[in-house]
Amino acid sequence: MDYIMMLLPPMINGWAVTMQLFFLTLVLALPVGVLMGIARLSHWKPLRWFMEFYVWLFRGTPLLLQLLFFYFGLMTVGLRLERFPAALLAFVLNYSAYFAEIFRSGIQSIDQGQYEAADVLGLNRKQTMSKIVLPQVFKRVLPPIGNEVINLVKDSALIYILAISEVLRVAKTAVLRDDSFIPFLIAAVFYLLMTALVQQFFKWMEVKFDYYR
Repeated sequence: MDYIMMLLPPMINGWAVTMQLFFLTLVLALPVGVLMGIARLSHWKPLRWFMEFYVWLFRGTPLLLQLLFFYFGLMTVGLRLERFPAALLAFVLNYSAYFAEIFRSGIQSIDQGQYEAADVLGLNRKQTMSKIVLPQVFKRVLPPIGNEVINLVKDSALIYILAISEVLRVAKTAVLRDDSFIPFLIAAVFYLLMTALVQQFFKWMEVKFDYYR
């Protein structure tokens, strides 16, 4: 027990870094993903093609490779980012691509008749999207968004490759120093608690927006 109490302060500090990355990625990537999802359906072909390429690029390459590129790769062309901003940039760009596809499919799932009804009512495209389409899309995409957010919790461990002291790196350091597997168990508990909270939050959200059925 004394050993666990000794480990908790650095683990909590590492958890704070993990949560900072998690919340910043979510706050930035979700709205960007919505805009990208709408852009994926744009009538302007160059924008639509660019977004298709963007989504293909960031979904088709590993997040770990993207982390290494934004920190180490950019150094080779004279652009140096600090570790955490580089990690945040990679996470936001990566998860924006996934969220964009989720919102694109959600928008396309809305019946065409609702667009026609909005047109009859005199609503422009922006009003139709904000007042009619997106509220329904939000309800429909909650389950896949929840899955991606859970993945985000687990993927946050990848920033250990940039020597950022998040939960997993703190645990690994303690394991190598003390020759004990207990730090890994404590790290697992941290991740399980975070994913449990995310699951409960999205279950609550699904119940709250159930009236859209």
